[in-house]
Amino acid sequence: MAEKRNIFLVGPMGAGKSTIGRYLAQQLHMEFLDSDTVIEQRTGADISWVFDVEGEAGFRIREEAVLDDLTQEQGIVLATGGGSVISKDNRNRLSARGVVIYLETTIEKQLARTNRDKKRPLLQTEQPREVLEALAQDRNPLYEEIADYTIRTDDQSAKVVANQIVKMLEES
Repeated sequence: MAEKRNIFLVGPMGAGKSTIGRYLAQQLHMEFLDSDTVIEQRTGADISWVFDVEGEAGFRIREEAVLDDLTQEQGIVLATGGGSVISKDNRNRLSARGVVIYLETTIEKQLARTNRDKKRPLLQTEQPREVLEALAQDRNPLYEEIADYTIRTDDQSAKVVANQIVKMLEES
């Protein structure tokens, strides 16, 4: 990869976007950013607080502004929030401004990876499986729509997935 293209990781919560993104950025000598972390830094509060005070709609407005800024950077690996693809503007920006990699995973893996995580407002419910299934039905087609590449993360370590992504990018 002679020129540093932006790499945008999309997929559901628990797919490994942040963990894989860190490894990928290290290997490619690029800056790693996580849109949720940037939202928290700019807001001065965690995502759960933003959801509690502003609701999901308020959070999505913040997310759209942050993604507009971040996707204009050069040479970054960006882990996006699972719901960032809901916005058509976000989908258009991600598609136009970098290589989009959809990290695909099963509901079972999502449950296993998120079961103790209290920082996921949409999963603070008695029925996390039902929530994840509904989100998958709505969002998976949107991830697929904008993905340049799709990679399954279920049975592989984050390092192995990052290595696969590097190889895919080198071959393209």
